[in-house]
Amino acid sequence: MELKMIEKIRTNNFRDEHVMQKITEMWKKASTVLSNKNDNVYGLYHEYESDYKGDYTLCVAIESKDASSLVIPNDTKYEIFKVDHNEEQGVFNTWNEIWTKEESGQLNRAYTFDFEKYYPGGDVAIYIAVI
Repeated sequence: MELKMIEKIRTNNFRDEHVMQKITEMWKKASTVLSNKNDNVYGLYHEYESDYKGDYTLCVAIESKDASSLVIPNDTKYEIFKVDHNEEQGVFNTWNEIWTKEESGQLNRAYTFDFEKYYPGGDVAIYIAVI
């Protein structure tokens, strides 16, 4: 899969007191570019410092085959988590489910490329790269 980055930030869920503000601002900026598109939109997590407690890069991306695309290997295995998009905190709650599953040893993450996939119809799924 080839993705073109629209906006990106570097942050940490636990040590960056402005994490939610940074994420919100990144999506606001990206929405101006995405407003006329009816494509899948991605929240791509990569460049992990360590595990989910470390720094990472988050970017908003769309599928594209231009020269500056970020290529996600096709042989990556994913565990897919469907988000309840009717729930206001659906994405956040799903990430908490992922972290809990990892902490309990039920999820062996690869920490390569993980992503939230936002479908035009409103559905959302989180893809976690696994070993």
